Amino acid sequence: MGTLISPENHWALWAVLLSAGAFGLWAERTRWGEKLSGAVIAIAVAFALSNMRVIPASAPAYDVVWSFLVPLAIPLLLFNADLRRILREAGPTLIAFAAGAGGTILGVGVMFTLLPLGEEGWKLAGIFCATYVGGSLNYMATAEALRLRSGDLLAAGVAADNLAMALYFLVLFALPSMPRLRRRFVRRVLEGETRLAPEPSGPPIGVRGMAAALAVAATVCASGYGLADALGMKSSGILFVTVLIVTLATLFPSWLGALAGAHELGVLLMQVFFAVIGASASIALVLAHGTILFVFAMGILAVHLVAILVAGRLLRLDLAEIVIASNANMGGPTSAAAMAVARRWETLVIPAILCGTLGYAIATFIGVAVGHSLR
Repeated sequence: MGTLISPENHWALWAVLLSAGAFGLWAERTRWGEKLSGAVIAIAVAFALSNMRVIPASAPAYDVVWSFLVPLAIPLLLFNADLRRILREAGPTLIAFAAGAGGTILGVGVMFTLLPLGEEGWKLAGIFCATYVGGSLNYMATAEALRLRSGDLLAAGVAADNLAMALYFLVLFALPSMPRLRRRFVRRVLEGETRLAPEPSGPPIGVRGMAAALAVAATVCASGYGLADALGMKSSGILFVTVLIVTLATLFPSWLGALAGAHELGVLLMQVFFAVIGASASIALVLAHGTILFVFAMGILAVHLVAILVAGRLLRLDLAEIVIASNANMGGPTSAAAMAVARRWETLVIPAILCGTLGYAIATFIGVAVGHSLR
């Protein structure tokens, strides 16, 4: 059974994605929307439309968002990133990230003993371990490394992962808004340091400033991904992009800071990204192919969350650092950075990208090792 809007109806899908993002930005200014954030609202709108079969769970338009719009948003959001200021701020998030990776490994071991996953179960365990240490980038890489070639199992795993991740992101967004939980952790990260849709400040936003900002961001992306390809490190392209833009922001802070409109453009692109996350979470696909894998994924996420919260409490980490590190474990650098922006934690954008990129680099190796240990 198809959807009202087919995957090939590109204009209609772009209209939906942009509308969901714009609605989230508008709703965040309302009394009820302020408690949720524009990102959560965009996820929820697209999730509802996808599961009512208005829009598809996968489409070429979504691939464009992942491959081009999100990487373009990263430098736009980092024009004011001064390395001298942020170096001292990445340490606690990295500690939380390591604790989260340990929680994922523990969760995989626990759920593997509880659920019958069949003969290929150890491969699935390794794949889910990798994707919940590094991100979705590591899913197919680990599947190839462990030689899991079953299309049905891979599709079921993707469906279960997408739905579990969408629900987990909603939980992560909600955690910092729970006063009782917030009081149990130290406070280092100030909320409200940036706005999801900030009021104009400094130079007025104009066409020339936005055009220059887009040109710089696109040039940085071209250079970063080109360098990664040349070095045979395609999966680390976002890291090279981050290094380049941070270097520019540190060496030329006044020049980049004067390009008004960069932050606003980056926020808009991230809103579209959140809409794609919601659209990709299909309940129907999970029910048809991967119910047990959905339970498996949710169990891993539950153990991971408990482990990272307990470790964060014992190590006196900020709850903001913990949830950003957890997002970096689950979704990689792009979703972690997007969450830092959406929650208005400007100082955690760079740590989010650094931790998420580290996860991309090591998660496949961890997943393969865990899979073979459970064989």
